[in-house]
Amino acid sequence: MTAPRALVAGNWKMNGLKQAVYEITRLNELINVNGATCDVLICPPFTLIGHLNSLSAPNVAIGAQDCHMNMSGAHTGDISAEMLNELGCGYIIVGHSERRADHGESSETVNAKAVAAQNVGATAIICVGETIEQREAGEALDVVTTQLKASIPDSATTDNTIIAYEPVWAIGTGKVPTAADVAEVHLAVRNQLLDRFGAGGDAINILYGGSVKGSNAAELMSVANVNGALVGGASLKADDFFDIIAAFGHIG
Repeated sequence: MTAPRALVAGNWKMNGLKQAVYEITRLNELINVNGATCDVLICPPFTLIGHLNSLSAPNVAIGAQDCHMNMSGAHTGDISAEMLNELGCGYIIVGHSERRADHGESSETVNAKAVAAQNVGATAIICVGETIEQREAGEALDVVTTQLKASIPDSATTDNTIIAYEPVWAIGTGKVPTAADVAEVHLAVRNQLLDRFGAGGDAINILYGGSVKGSNAAELMSVANVNGALVGGASLKADDFFDIIAAFGHIG
């Protein structure tokens, strides 16, 4: 089996007010004019999901940055996967390093959130990645594969699961691993997916994230087992984001 169509996803994090609608319509226009051979996703703040999903922008899917593991209950400030599904979210990011670090989320919590996303028919984008201390100690592969093993639920399939490798030390810093470093981690992730899912593990997209921009996207695109990108700051402006889409959109 071969990996499905590549995905370039933008994570807006805690950025974006209503005027950000322009960026979605502009991005949709750029894809209309220039084309794209990858799928395109934007995950805005919760406050914008319904607004952006009401637009006529069929080239840009709208997803969410997180969900709660339960479908309802006394969880002040949280959002359930069912609520996100009602807003039209087909993708939900879980386990981003900022959630793991800032909110103390364990891989077991990430696993439960992935199940919640999958139970409403959404694709869970499961994030893994090491810190700079772990990489310098030679622990990157152990950290990533350990996170991955615990974070992927038994309900995972090739249709409802995407993996995103984001080295924590590269997120928003401008620092990027070498192509060889990315290849090493993505191969380890692919091998673990193959061990767990057999031939189906070859059909699960593995995204790279961490200071991805137009100037380095083509190089990252060429790395084996990189099936797209999870992009932070460079996804906030349509023209910048489209430069990445243009590069990743030519993955075979």
